[in-house]
Amino acid sequence: MKLAVVAVGKLKERHWVEACDEYLMRLRRYVSCDVVEVRDESDLLAKAPARLARWALDERGVQFSSLEFAKQIEKRMTQGSPGVAFLIGGAEGIDDAIRKGSELTLSLGKMTLAHRLARLVLLEQLYRAFTIIRGEPYHK
Repeated sequence: MKLAVVAVGKLKERHWVEACDEYLMRLRRYVSCDVVEVRDESDLLAKAPARLARWALDERGVQFSSLEFAKQIEKRMTQGSPGVAFLIGGAEGIDDAIRKGSELTLSLGKMTLAHRLARLVLLEQLYRAFTIIRGEPYHK
């Protein structure tokens, strides 16, 4: 299984880069995961790896607990899915065309998050999901 995070904008501030890199490094112990940064929203669908299911991040999407999220990922793994590309919009979020072009619209919570923070939260939750799947003690 492969994961991709396709996000509008380039992380510039060192604290965002370091935090995302930390969770990306941890996550890659379990699964291949690429981060693709695009200039604008119109590139999100085009730059998402074609074989991967597309899950758009949007506050209007379905919300999972960490355990439910891990079960969704594990289900894909056991079904032989090639993987998931997570689509993160810019400061304006994502539009209807991207939501409609996605298999699932996922919400990280009811509160609106800055897109840089959403990327960090997603990477942490992906890492957490794989530790849950593996029965490791990170998730308490």
